[in-house]
Amino acid sequence: MELMHSAVQTHIYTIYFFLAIMLFNLYSVYKEKEFIVLAKRLKFLTPLYHSINAVVIYTGTIVAFYAQTFSFTIALMIPASIFLLVIEIKRYKKMRVIKHDQIELQNEFYIYAKKIYTIEISVIIAVYILSKVF
Repeated sequence: MELMHSAVQTHIYTIYFFLAIMLFNLYSVYKEKEFIVLAKRLKFLTPLYHSINAVVIYTGTIVAFYAQTFSFTIALMIPASIFLLVIEIKRYKKMRVIKHDQIELQNEFYIYAKKIYTIEISVIIAVYILSKVF
């Protein structure tokens, strides 16, 4: 039983770290006015974001298989993780094609990135709340 407890704790702490990365990215989008600096920061954090998401999925899978039950919460967490993966890839693809002289696209990206990170944070919070309810 101790193994299960430590796996759940690892999963939860990894989710907190994942949320912290999202919050930092959102903070960066709001505070960084220079697009090139923002793009470099987000480009640096994107592999970390995806690595932590993979750890969340992996530890969640271990916990789910160890528990040997399939619940509504698990059914909700799987598409949420995939959604977060896909939406972040779309954000990165939109960001990487913007050049330093395309001011209009840079301004559009700021709005887009704020929406994306707000959605990501909302998904994490909603899944957390639903996991506590069910």
